[in-house]
Amino acid sequence: MIKNILNLGDAALYCDFGKDVNKETNIQVIRYFKSIQNKNIEGINNLTPSYNKLIVSFDLKKTNFKDLKNIIENLTITNSSDLKNKKIEIPVCTHENFSLDIKRLEQILNLSREDIYKNFFNKEFFCYMTGFIAGMPFLGDLDYNMRAERLETPRVKVPKGSIGLTEQFANIYTYESPGGWNIIGNTPKNIFNNSKEKDPNLINPGDIISFKEITKDQYNNYND
Repeated sequence: MIKNILNLGDAALYCDFGKDVNKETNIQVIRYFKSIQNKNIEGINNLTPSYNKLIVSFDLKKTNFKDLKNIIENLTITNSSDLKNKKIEIPVCTHENFSLDIKRLEQILNLSREDIYKNFFNKEFFCYMTGFIAGMPFLGDLDYNMRAERLETPRVKVPKGSIGLTEQFANIYTYESPGGWNIIGNTPKNIFNNSKEKDPNLINPGDIISFKEITKDQYNNYND
């Protein structure tokens, strides 16, 4: 549950759910996110969920911190069982052209390439949040033996569709971008559709994600 609701500048507040970064805490964030979203509260113009916080931006001409704080504190919250989360399978090619950091991970994790991919492809991931670049999902939780730090020197360009691992999370680069995550493959699937004004994200907080390995030929011939 919410530990505190605090001001964030003049036209925003944040709901603090504590310091823990885990699925149980994040589900509470998502429950409040969905409940506030469905309520269509006047004056709110943006909601940004993260691992353990929910930022609420608002229009000062229509509402204020005190009124919104009171509404949120007295809101009827969506039950976890009522959250309509999708299960999505993402195709991934691990050809050497795409698995840029697999050798680094083999050394750091003291695991073989085969064991790393076996663990990765046999796991279901939970989407905690999207952000950093548009639609990029942060997916947890990697097993402890699969967790590695970021690259010491980030890449200037990480290709669109790259699958990265860092600490307890996996992610998918929705655009070419600088980045320091450990890249293990690439998906031909479009994760963010900027031509859609409504719901451009394929993956949203609370969704369950699995990955399926595909060949280079399947990657090249993939039709999204």
